[in-house]
Amino acid sequence: MTRDELATIARNGLWKQNTSLGQVLGLCPLLAVTTNMVNGVMLSLATIIVMALANVAVASLRNLIPHEIRIPVFILIVAALVTVVDLLFNANLHELYVVLGIFIPLIVTNCIVLARVEAFAAKNPPLNSTMDGVFMGLGMLWTLAVLGAMREFISSGTLLGGIDMVFPALSPIQVLPESYPGFLLGLLPPGAFILLGCMIAWKNWMDARAAERAKRQAPPVAPPAAPAEALG
Repeated sequence: MTRDELATIARNGLWKQNTSLGQVLGLCPLLAVTTNMVNGVMLSLATIIVMALANVAVASLRNLIPHEIRIPVFILIVAALVTVVDLLFNANLHELYVVLGIFIPLIVTNCIVLARVEAFAAKNPPLNSTMDGVFMGLGMLWTLAVLGAMREFISSGTLLGGIDMVFPALSPIQVLPESYPGFLLGLLPPGAFILLGCMIAWKNWMDARAAERAKRQAPPVAPPAAPAEALG
């Protein structure tokens, strides 16, 4: 894998084809889990592990899997990996595991995972596929982290709520005074939809600005030369 290929994969995963802002996939966990920043980040980390390992497994076996049964085989691979991640969360981060609930097992049916396995890993070498899974997951991670942080701040005036479930020595950051009454809309799905829509609009605006800037900086195109008959 060349440096240019890695840069393209990273750019696509983190921004251009961002699964949440560009492709708008995986809305179920995005809306349900991002009530705070920690939940969104930890579910994203679980998804990154599954995506990276599933991509490398499918890329390594892609020439051995019959085309007609590829989807059931892909789901079987993803389900096995999700089971491992689910058991690890239950054993080591039980309190967080209880909070995330059904959304860790539901990674099996997450369209983000299956879409990348089918669209990229089944057609590319293992290393490229692994990097694609990692950067697509990182794109999901920063999106869910920002969305979760905004919802948590609006609803309770804190950041990193629940961090003690991951690192017992740490505690949430009280940004606003404790007398802040909170804004319930931040916790509810409509609030998540509104904030996600604002993030998508911001991304589209940034892309439009970048396209306009590139258009202004592009060298002017010379007009085509006149035919010799016209000159005569």
